[in-house]
Amino acid sequence: MTQPRIIVVGNEKGGAGKSTIAVHMITALLHEGADVVVVDLDIRQQSTGHFFANRVAWTEAQGTALPMPRVCSGDGAEPLSEAMSQSADFIVVDTPGADTDLSRQAHEAADLIVTPMNDSFVDFDMLAVVNPVTLEVVRPSLYALSVWEARKKRAAQRGRSIDWVVLRNRLASVEPRNRKRVDERLAALSRRVGFRPIAGLRDRVIYRELFPFGLTVNDLSAAVRPVQVSLAHIAARQELRSLMNDLGLVAARDNA
Repeated sequence: MTQPRIIVVGNEKGGAGKSTIAVHMITALLHEGADVVVVDLDIRQQSTGHFFANRVAWTEAQGTALPMPRVCSGDGAEPLSEAMSQSADFIVVDTPGADTDLSRQAHEAADLIVTPMNDSFVDFDMLAVVNPVTLEVVRPSLYALSVWEARKKRAAQRGRSIDWVVLRNRLASVEPRNRKRVDERLAALSRRVGFRPIAGLRDRVIYRELFPFGLTVNDLSAAVRPVQVSLAHIAARQELRSLMNDLGLVAARDNA
């Protein structure tokens, strides 16, 4: 059996764009021909599960073929254990915005943890507590410490640690005044707890427009064009390609 690479998209704060990042990574991998298993542990929202259910429905209605992952869904521990037992190139786990036993299990099993955060101090407290006067990092958050412990455990068990990436998501097109402050604090915290900070996806209309169809910019072609597109979707595709490279995954294929 192929030993899959396990990617966990985790953040204990809601609204950071975990599902958006997850589905874009998954479709990029699918278009490269990868065999991908998906498990959505966010039982309440199930955004990733709904995305791929919509993808099936849309392609069947349009008579269009698109690559699909294998989705493990349902309540309890079964979806996670089912996914982990399968042979695949990648297993991608979307976790809830809360601390749960299943989320901890997924983090400890990961080869790569991707933690999206909105590019502001509103989300920075998910990673660390800062001094309200100086904005200097006081201490890592409980989530950061839990990932740190998972990485230490993995290193002791397998001789190599988990690759942890903090992805600054929904980047504004205009540089906000506090961007430099966030960058500096992220750099300082990354040296302390061992993650790689990288740029994520901008807040683009095309991402939101395609989501209800179960589609991403990876899927757009002459035959797959459910919304009006422009040169902006080329920039979005290049942005996603850069993200995949920074994550150490294969680049998204340009199939326009």
